Amino acid sequence: MLLGAFQMCSSMDATENLRAIEGACAKAHEQGVTYLQVPEMAVMFAENHDGLQRFVANGLDVALAQLGEMAKTYQLYLHVGSVAVGSDSGKCLNRAFLFAPDGTQKAYYDKIHLFDADVAGDAPYRESKNFDAGERAVVADVAGVGLGMAICYDVRFPQLFATLRQAGAQILTVPAAFTVPTGKAHWESLLRARAIETGCYLVAAAQGGDHANGRKTYGHSMIVDPWGKIVATCGDGGNGLIVAPFDAEQVKEARSRIPTLANQRHFSLSVNHNAAQ
Repeated sequence: MLLGAFQMCSSMDATENLRAIEGACAKAHEQGVTYLQVPEMAVMFAENHDGLQRFVANGLDVALAQLGEMAKTYQLYLHVGSVAVGSDSGKCLNRAFLFAPDGTQKAYYDKIHLFDADVAGDAPYRESKNFDAGERAVVADVAGVGLGMAICYDVRFPQLFATLRQAGAQILTVPAAFTVPTGKAHWESLLRARAIETGCYLVAAAQGGDHANGRKTYGHSMIVDPWGKIVATCGDGGNGLIVAPFDAEQVKEARSRIPTLANQRHFSLSVNHNAAQ
């Protein structure tokens, strides 16, 4: 099975972004890709809450129909890293969709961990202002292989990835729109760590470049093997397709060499247990 990740610099024009995704699907099909991932907020990189809501009301259903048709036309699993969908609260959910080669929606995942942070050298981020958090981890089936779904900031929470691995994931996914400062500092280290800890392949399609809404994203999309080796990567900006083979034997070998699941132990915590009385 050949894995693909398409790096984008998405705009606030859904039609333009969908055209870019379809072009990536066509190239991936030509190369024999089975699974193709595109980044977080691939279809609409909106400027604000109003922009998100306009897309949800007027463009979401059309976009999802087109994405399903792309998966069917190009006969691949298409993982849309995320789009905004409506939530009962009046906010949105940051939702990833996995389409099967027959065009149907095979799975979806709502981002659990929302990025509320003050990043030195960048504007403050309050993802929870516009989005509600998901509550359910998801492992989907891709051609008989377990695919664990996550989005961007989730990568900083290793327990999610341990849970996905225990539930049968052999491939982990981190479609993202990382900031430039945090990307430079942590992106590669976090991706490789999650792959190493779990003995999984990790596919991370990223946004990269200067966006029309003023945001700058880090890029450097990656595919990492179960031993933590980067087997394919992009640069810091613009669109680009990377591919790498999935090898179940490498998953088995990595897990047998370092059997973390078998060696894992449960423990209790007592704060200051050894402090002098």
